[in-house]
Amino acid sequence: MKRKLVIGDIHGGFKALIQVLDRAKVSVDDQLIFLGDYVDGWSQSSDIIQFLIELSEKQNCIFIKGNHDAWCEDWLSLGGTPSVWLSNGGQKTIESYDNYSDEELERHLEFFQRMKNYYVDDQNRLFIHAGYSSMHGPEKEVYSSNYRWDRTLWETAVSMDKKLSKNSELYPKRLLLFKEIFIGHTPTIELGSKEPLNKANIWNLDTGAAYTGALSIMDIDTKEFWQSDPLPALYPDENGRNVW
Repeated sequence: MKRKLVIGDIHGGFKALIQVLDRAKVSVDDQLIFLGDYVDGWSQSSDIIQFLIELSEKQNCIFIKGNHDAWCEDWLSLGGTPSVWLSNGGQKTIESYDNYSDEELERHLEFFQRMKNYYVDDQNRLFIHAGYSSMHGPEKEVYSSNYRWDRTLWETAVSMDKKLSKNSELYPKRLLLFKEIFIGHTPTIELGSKEPLNKANIWNLDTGAAYTGALSIMDIDTKEFWQSDPLPALYPDENGRNVW
């Protein structure tokens, strides 16, 4: 039976990606929706991009662009290496591309350029890396960088009174626009959870794979999820990124 599966932030952890696809028993009939931040952190960023390019040729995949992906895209296209990127996993990403030809680099650049800012499915469920600030929805967002950087959407959901009714005038209008919203970007380990978190109608799939957590994949309809081993166990000779 065809499933819709959503995958959180990978951050260079290719071994974790292979694990969760295997543990979820992903088949070519499943649709895969990736929430972004494929690169930066662990040492196999370029391997992930190559794998995803090939995977997309075999099955239905949606690729959302994260803030780290935007940095990598800028480097591939313009050669930009801002210090904030290098110190947040970018240096390992650059090193992972050491043996790539110009033709291969161009193919990866085109993959980044084709990524979506967000995706809305046929059941009015939104998939976005970080969030949006406009009360009229992401299509009305003034600053496109918010798709990849905004945390106010998640912060709003986390801080809401659970007793607040959707019929209340105080209920955040941004959250009423979609049946459900799936995000990454802000690790759930910040709230003490190693698993995907649900606040209001938002599901956060970033379970800290860039740090000490695992990579997660979830069935959008049933909410069943599978996780990799913690990334430090898969890469014992690496440090990943600093603790959140």
